[in-house]
Amino acid sequence: MSRQSDFQHPRFAQAYARVAELVDQRGAYEHRRLLLEGAEGRVIEVGAGNGRNFAHYPAAVTEVVAVEPEDTLRRLAMKQAGSAPVPVTVLPGHAEALPADDGSFDVAVVSLVLCSVPSQPRALAEIARVLRPGGQLRFYEHVRSPNPAFGLLADVVTPVWRRLAGGCRPNRDTLGAIRRAGFEVVESDRFGFAPQPGVPRLTHVLGYARR
Repeated sequence: MSRQSDFQHPRFAQAYARVAELVDQRGAYEHRRLLLEGAEGRVIEVGAGNGRNFAHYPAAVTEVVAVEPEDTLRRLAMKQAGSAPVPVTVLPGHAEALPADDGSFDVAVVSLVLCSVPSQPRALAEIARVLRPGGQLRFYEHVRSPNPAFGLLADVVTPVWRRLAGGCRPNRDTLGAIRRAGFEVVESDRFGFAPQPGVPRLTHVLGYARR
């Protein structure tokens, strides 16, 4: 089982926070808005990062519990929580051991996080545990390209990229993992998105699944 200390990547966290505004300007702002559009009730955000999603939660959301293991990002998220349009509580924790009771949330949100969890099956099983029956898993993730050449390239660079980018693995079949975890994928949009200048368009998926 992963420990809290396994998720400390201060250099990567600082770099991630520095480029977050640029990434939003290039399209991620709209992606985040679409991710959370229509959410309601009690929400757990798993791997909340520096809190870039907080501004997009609609009024029908009664509470957000934002879980973030990385200390640098969690401190930034706590600052963002103060200006959020809905109540947000930021807690330490990680996807494989969420600080929540069984069936206690209406919605779970994962945003550019399932690429970096140590075990997708364990993380998704834990998310299923804290969701009520019929609850939603809303996801916005970059995934392995369906193009054979680009997919192979992702396989090749993953060992090095994982060490440089806080555990991120660009070759994961995240949508398949969500289905294998027992979720019903209701909506899913697949598209290319280049988060920074000079970076190739990476395959992303955005949508929601039902427990």
